[in-house]
Amino acid sequence: MNPSKTPPQVLDVAGAEVSISSPDKVVFPEPGLTKLDLVRYYLAVADGALRGAGGRPMVLKRFPKGIGAEPFFQKRVPENHPNFIDTATLHYASGTSAEEAVIRNAAGLAWVVNLGCLDLNPHPVRAEDLEHPDELRVDLDPMPGVGWKQIVDVAYIVREVLDDVGLVGWPKTSGSRGLHILVRIAPQWSYRDVRLAAEALAREVENRAPDLATARWWKEERGESVFVDFNQNAKDRTVASAYSIRPLPDARVSTPLTWDEVASARPEDFTVPTVLKRFAAVGDPHSGIDDAAGKLDKLLAVAVELGPAEKAPPGRNGSGRRQSVMPLIEVARTKSKPEALAALGQWRARHADVVAALHPADILVDGMRGSSSLWYRVRVNLQHVPENQRPPQEELIADYDPWAGKEWPGRPGS
Repeated sequence: MNPSKTPPQVLDVAGAEVSISSPDKVVFPEPGLTKLDLVRYYLAVADGALRGAGGRPMVLKRFPKGIGAEPFFQKRVPENHPNFIDTATLHYASGTSAEEAVIRNAAGLAWVVNLGCLDLNPHPVRAEDLEHPDELRVDLDPMPGVGWKQIVDVAYIVREVLDDVGLVGWPKTSGSRGLHILVRIAPQWSYRDVRLAAEALAREVENRAPDLATARWWKEERGESVFVDFNQNAKDRTVASAYSIRPLPDARVSTPLTWDEVASARPEDFTVPTVLKRFAAVGDPHSGIDDAAGKLDKLLAVAVELGPAEKAPPGRNGSGRRQSVMPLIEVARTKSKPEALAALGQWRARHADVVAALHPADILVDGMRGSSSLWYRVRVNLQHVPENQRPPQEELIADYDPWAGKEWPGRPGS
């Protein structure tokens, strides 16, 4: 979002004045959507967007330099926030705390978009009870090489497991490659219990469809499977909520679906223009989600039946860090994804003789959460390369340190 000389436009949103700076700044060049277009989109779908994000503390994921640059994550609400923005103070395991924004109305949606937020990233708790989540989140994250049909098949297995334990799942596209399934629960359990229940769900899905899904936390061990990401229920995690606009060139939207739609839907079908038409025609398929809160007792009983999850082998070098069972080499650590992909390209050119043996899921380009933004780690799993042909670990092509010059309690390496 480059600076613009266009004067602000003041909107009256249900009696609240919201100033939109640089309203005609083009945010999505491909469909030609401006900042004001995005504000108007969120106002049009406010009923559904607030059902997903309203009343919850949220991390502000801001794109001040546009969708082509990395965003930064702002936990603390700006000091000069308007009086229609509530706040809640969250305490993190690292020992830090943050007073985060809580939006409750359409004016709040317009305000966060004006800050440069595209998607909404709320915590799974209400501001009135910060220690007891009222939502369990199932994130179906496909590994490279996994097609949409496999994701859909896993989604229906998730639904089957939820049915068996008396819970209702509400599917939506993630706005990227995967699917989210939201499960409203009574706010009676701790984060630890909710994460344990989500892990049990993931393990049971893997047990029922081991060729399709995985609950393995370590990425290099998943193969070409759909990862049922239970760790999205950890206390510090957020996911893009319903009707969030994602930072992809086509202005794709994380869109609620009915279960009948899941098999035929495609993520690319749901963009800002198409969702505006869809919402006006059919409303929000998740309109009943708040009336379907269930209990975790049966899913926690599944956790007991399954027993403790397999633990990673300890490190053997005295560092206490996990030692992978896979033949991994690290290629680069970079500040941005384009730099990561460029480093990967250099490695491929350097080792062209082994590239043909690699499977799609052997290339691991991971966005890692830094102090306020993402950084990227590039690794290659050589499991499909004959042992005598595997290139050794080399000096990193790029070695970005996201923690350089920063100190705080719980800092990695401290």
